[in-house]
Amino acid sequence: MPQYIEVHPENPQLRALKQAAQILHGGGIVAVPTDSSYALVCHLDDKAAAEKLRRIRGVDDKHHLTLLCRDLSELASYARVDNKQYRLLKLGTPGPFTFILEATKEVPRRVSHPSRRTIGLRVPEHKMLQELLDIFGQPLLSTTLIAPGETEPMNDPDEIRERFQGQVQAVVDAGACPAQPTTVVDLTGETPLLGRIGRGDPARLGLTAEL
Repeated sequence: MPQYIEVHPENPQLRALKQAAQILHGGGIVAVPTDSSYALVCHLDDKAAAEKLRRIRGVDDKHHLTLLCRDLSELASYARVDNKQYRLLKLGTPGPFTFILEATKEVPRRVSHPSRRTIGLRVPEHKMLQELLDIFGQPLLSTTLIAPGETEPMNDPDEIRERFQGQVQAVVDAGACPAQPTTVVDLTGETPLLGRIGRGDPARLGLTAEL
């Protein structure tokens, strides 16, 4: 059974966050709550952990994984961002938006899209997750926690522990969590393209809610 790490949502205990960070540094997969739904996260530079992340989700290398970043400054180290893209990023961060951008050399090729060399990036608006990112010291590689064969993300820590025994090393419980995925916006073309409408309101970015 995965470890159960209970964390106060507004005043996360340092000891608990360090426990989660230690598991991640050791190559583990951790289920964490976000401002949209639960996500599976691992160390960006751990090849085996990244492969396991894909296996748990049941997705191939053409499925965009996402980097959870502390802020826009950190995000810009892992993606090529021009002035137009930056203005849109400022409107949607922090928040429940995932942006598809061209990856920089800081992103291992094995985790970016194999032909497009793109990656998902976002800055979550979630107290516990922000503090975990601060302690971890670099972006976390993530994917929305949607079980294989399902269409909706999971948000119950007890169900997650039961469903992913032997696959996930820890589940962080920081109280109530939404059960909607992020809104995905592809910024690699001439105009922003909505790839998925989720918890983030496209109007916040000046976009109409049409796929």
